[in-house]
Amino acid sequence: MKKNRTLPSSAAFSRRVLAGAVLSAMMAASAPAWTQQQPAAPAASAAPAAAAMTPVSELSAVPAPTIAARAWITIDVNSGQVLAAANPDMQIEPASLTKIMTAYVVFNALKEKRITLDQQVPVSEHAWRTGGSRMFIEPRKPVTVDELIQGMIVQSGNDASAALAEAVGGSEQAFAALMNQEAERLGLAHTHFMNATGLPDPQHVTTVADLAVLSAALINDHPDYYHYYKQKEFTYNKITQPNRNRLLWADPSVDGMKTGHTDAAGYCLVSTALRGDRRVLTVLAGADSEATRAEESLKLLNWSFQNFDTVKLYDKSQPGLEVRVWEGTVETVKLGPPKPVSLTVPRGKSGEIKPVAQRTDPLVAPLTKGQQVGTLQLTLDGKVLRTEPLVVQDDVERAGFFGRLVDMVKRKFQ
Repeated sequence: MKKNRTLPSSAAFSRRVLAGAVLSAMMAASAPAWTQQQPAAPAASAAPAAAAMTPVSELSAVPAPTIAARAWITIDVNSGQVLAAANPDMQIEPASLTKIMTAYVVFNALKEKRITLDQQVPVSEHAWRTGGSRMFIEPRKPVTVDELIQGMIVQSGNDASAALAEAVGGSEQAFAALMNQEAERLGLAHTHFMNATGLPDPQHVTTVADLAVLSAALINDHPDYYHYYKQKEFTYNKITQPNRNRLLWADPSVDGMKTGHTDAAGYCLVSTALRGDRRVLTVLAGADSEATRAEESLKLLNWSFQNFDTVKLYDKSQPGLEVRVWEGTVETVKLGPPKPVSLTVPRGKSGEIKPVAQRTDPLVAPLTKGQQVGTLQLTLDGKVLRTEPLVVQDDVERAGFFGRLVDMVKRKFQ
């Protein structure tokens, strides 16, 4: 006959606790997967270019230069951060800087194969009679999309802009609707277009901050067509006209972008330069002369390159955080931003960047690659420079019943 064995009291207690944990785990295992994980707080939207939370100049000991213009902004295109600005949200008349959006919409049409570069465009009387700067197209004389783009960008031709608008939108009015549609998509909250040329209209307005976002979007979204902006001259109809951007001759690193001028707007310039792998873009509006807009823009470009560094964070060699995941087929998962992040800081301060992660805890499988589970704030000197979504880098499948059971027990004792 077997004798009954009495367990020590501590073992009996442990068994009772384990039984309770197993029962709880079994009940939890039967619940839908979505009930086992609290959703992360929604992330702040990834900041578009020129919309960083803190202008980097606020963290620098070097003050921004004094600029002779009504409004201006300088941004680092790689990181999308504002380095410094004056009156960035003051509404201004864009003049021929309008043609940056005209080009953006035309490049969209080329990318989507709705038009082609060698396509011939009929010249309407409306396009032919459009006033202001011109490339001198003529009715019944063949002109291609490629020629019109050069006429619009290099020669700043209003007639070329109107002809391209009609080729893409059917009419300049319809094309302006497309321009406003893109402006809304890009988040240009203070911008409204009435035409494709920039000819004055009370409702045709923008800001230097919006123009910076637009210009950076054109550079990033249409690299195959960006070469037009560094072209120094163009000949059409036996008339050669130079690019009005003087900086193309003054600094070999400058490769764009666009000039503008009306009596109301003053002299305006969007300028950008590529030095090494870093690109800086400035927007200046309301200067008193062509020489002033060029000199002040170059001053801003040089200050921006000389006093700030841009570092790449969280690329393939820096995948981000590795954290515990529960009830999955693996024990850990990597979290990070959905794409590499570049951050601009005052020169010499790149080692002081601090990442602050706010995430769901505990992380419970299943998890899907790209699933957002929190936010990542990148800070310097206690100020948030930008906020990025924190997402799962790899799929994590849900473990089988006993695997989930073991993890549930482990969590019970944590």
